Amino acid sequence: MARRTSPSRPGAETSPARNLAESPLAWLARRSLVDATQLTAGERLRADFTRAQLTPRVTSRWTEVAGSGTPETFSDMVLTAKLRVSRAVTAVGPELSGVLLDVCCFLKGLELVEREHGWPARTAKVVLGLALDRLATHYGLARAAHGRPRAPLRSWHAAPEPDGGDTASATS
Repeated sequence: MARRTSPSRPGAETSPARNLAESPLAWLARRSLVDATQLTAGERLRADFTRAQLTPRVTSRWTEVAGSGTPETFSDMVLTAKLRVSRAVTAVGPELSGVLLDVCCFLKGLELVEREHGWPARTAKVVLGLALDRLATHYGLARAAHGRPRAPLRSWHAAPEPDGGDTASATS
């Protein structure tokens, strides 16, 4: 299990424990099938999903919750995480949110998602990419901008004089 720590607060954990080896999204990222922005967006959704306690459990959990917060603070954190998950799913839309939740939150593989939805082979990868792009946009994550270092010159006009006169019509 891996826990991420905050660089600004040594020892402070920023996300719940998770096994990165079990994540289908991490598997896709290791094979360059999703980019860093998509991975960040998907892992952020997964962290909120875990904080919101939406993961299914088979047995009861009798261990004490780690942390120094009161039960009211804890329930506020859970409710806030649920709200973030709800907003993210709404932003992605009903067409794409299913595959996003299946892969990022319920940790289903792409082949299983394709079988469950009745999709042709290798379709889930494309749909997941679209869903992750929309999720990254919702979170305000952007890929690096690439383009010309300078815009092409569109016209050549003389600059106006500071007193408002035109340099071409000025007389000596």
